[in-house]
Amino acid sequence: MHIAEGYLPPLHAVAWGAASAPFVVWGARAVVKQIRDNPESKLLLGAAGAFCFVLSALKLPSVTGSCSHPTGTGFGAVLFRPPVMALLGTIVLFFQATLLAHGGLTTLGANVFSMAIAGPWVAYGVFVLTRQLGGGLIPAVFLAAALGDLATYCVTSVQLALAFPDPVSGVVGAVAKFGSIFAITQIPLAISEGLLTVLIVRLLSRVSPAELTRLGLIKSANPVVKESVA
Repeated sequence: MHIAEGYLPPLHAVAWGAASAPFVVWGARAVVKQIRDNPESKLLLGAAGAFCFVLSALKLPSVTGSCSHPTGTGFGAVLFRPPVMALLGTIVLFFQATLLAHGGLTTLGANVFSMAIAGPWVAYGVFVLTRQLGGGLIPAVFLAAALGDLATYCVTSVQLALAFPDPVSGVVGAVAKFGSIFAITQIPLAISEGLLTVLIVRLLSRVSPAELTRLGLIKSANPVVKESVA
């Protein structure tokens, strides 16, 4: 993830920026609505953004022109839904590109699409499906965070493969090549992110059960422990 500045061909950079823009606009509207309807959620919104910023700043070298790191977007997607994370993730990626030289402005659209759009939507879909199948809050949160993280890197592999197809096996071969290299570092990171996100949610279920109830993660503010470990 975090494709480096100038690494993508200009046409690809513009295309991914155009694909990401509608989701970011949707996210801005979702954040405004969230704050207007639930002003008490401002602190938790900030925490979701900070969690994403800190985790995604912990990078490890991986595919040339890119890197591996946790994303932190599954946490916010579960709490506030994916559109909100499109805006928060974009803000995170922008500041990392300008302040930490992590990613870049020309590749911002591609990085937003993989980390702030695709990852959160997969995370939220996994969370909802797990709950509908009878899974407890903790397994649902773990799977959402871990698989949302992995989904980000699957999309990044496709983005790199489209820009740099393998001379012999083409785009499909390039996807397999990039994905296999990412997997070495990203699978352990995804599991770690899932476990860390579970710890954060368990902590919130004890210190801020009313807020989690308002957000629909738990059914009531009292039986939090039962709901969290179910």
